[in-house]
Amino acid sequence: MDSSSSMAISSIRANSEHEYMKRECQPKTWTGGLHRVLCMQGGDDDGSYAKNSEAPASAITLSKPLLLTAIQSMKLFVQSEEDSLRVADLGCATGYNTLATIDMVVEGLRERYIKECGVDPEFEAFFSDLPSNDFNSLFRSLAATLSNNKAKRYYAAGVPGSFYSRLFPKGKLHVAVSLSALHWLSQIPETVLDKRSPAWNKGRAWIDGAKKEVVEAYAKQSEEDLEDFLRCRKEEIVEGGVLFMLMGGRPGSQRPDNQLDDSDSRAKHPFTCSMDQAWEDLLNEGLIDEETRDGFNIPAYMRSMEEVERAIERCGGFEIQRMEYQRIVEHSKEKQDEWIRDPVSYGRAKANLVRATLRPIVEAHVGPYLSEELFKRFENRVSSDISLIRKTCFYGVIVICAIRK
Repeated sequence: MDSSSSMAISSIRANSEHEYMKRECQPKTWTGGLHRVLCMQGGDDDGSYAKNSEAPASAITLSKPLLLTAIQSMKLFVQSEEDSLRVADLGCATGYNTLATIDMVVEGLRERYIKECGVDPEFEAFFSDLPSNDFNSLFRSLAATLSNNKAKRYYAAGVPGSFYSRLFPKGKLHVAVSLSALHWLSQIPETVLDKRSPAWNKGRAWIDGAKKEVVEAYAKQSEEDLEDFLRCRKEEIVEGGVLFMLMGGRPGSQRPDNQLDDSDSRAKHPFTCSMDQAWEDLLNEGLIDEETRDGFNIPAYMRSMEEVERAIERCGGFEIQRMEYQRIVEHSKEKQDEWIRDPVSYGRAKANLVRATLRPIVEAHVGPYLSEELFKRFENRVSSDISLIRKTCFYGVIVICAIRK
């Protein structure tokens, strides 16, 4: 091959790579709505939700006594031989948390039926989440779990769909749980993405500390979503059945623009300062423009107990048995000390947490290449700030147990 031919091939290859990178760096448009792309990161690698769900697991552990109390006190249903008891996890994601919760509910009810009724009923367990959820990983984990127990504890099924709409026939469910999912909204309010609107959320990825119009738009969307969720469950849960919810929340004393409870949590939370700085880094490096940065918003809202109680009262059909606010520490003091000695390791862990929760929607917005560049900038920001590592971040959660009247 002569030198001119070699140069021509090299030029073609370079142009092809340039065009590929150009395509990869173009912001993507979400088609078909947020529900098409919103999900926890699947798989079981270091950036998966299955490997980065310690905070939800801690919240579930704290709420376990309340759930067990609800199971022990709920109405027992007269079952014919053809009937089964039906349990659903709404917003199940993947991994250990959902399987452990369903196991706990099924075994708690089974023990009661055997002791009080002298029967061992059959159970159906429904794992429900958006179609974008990694059901393959979930059911691989489920198969491994069930294979370790010769007696079949329940018959499992996947139910893809948004829990802001109907998922089951009327009067189908005896127990419905939703754990660490209801703070995710059905959509970003349109006004937040409109440059002409006072609610345009310029320069921010989330709403903590945002201006009044932005927060009000999110609060309205949150109110509509929670009422939609409750109306659907009102139809699907039998009278005397249990609805158990655990969601991100804030103290009643805090205004909605203060989504987090204290300044240290605000500084260290993965949705706030470091996230905004990472987007700003991409902008300053010329990898994105302002419109791309301003077009990304995290679809999450931390409700107060008053907001939740108001939605339940408006919906009707449920009696609140127990509702409380709890604070979950981000990680142990031992882990914090370890990360202070190794900030790079902390940055990597924090970036993996953000990948696990936000990667699908970030990729839908800017594509895989820029998505990974964002997480790299986030990791660098976090690991380079020792003062940030020394802070303690708390996650607020609201736990509600309600009985279908």
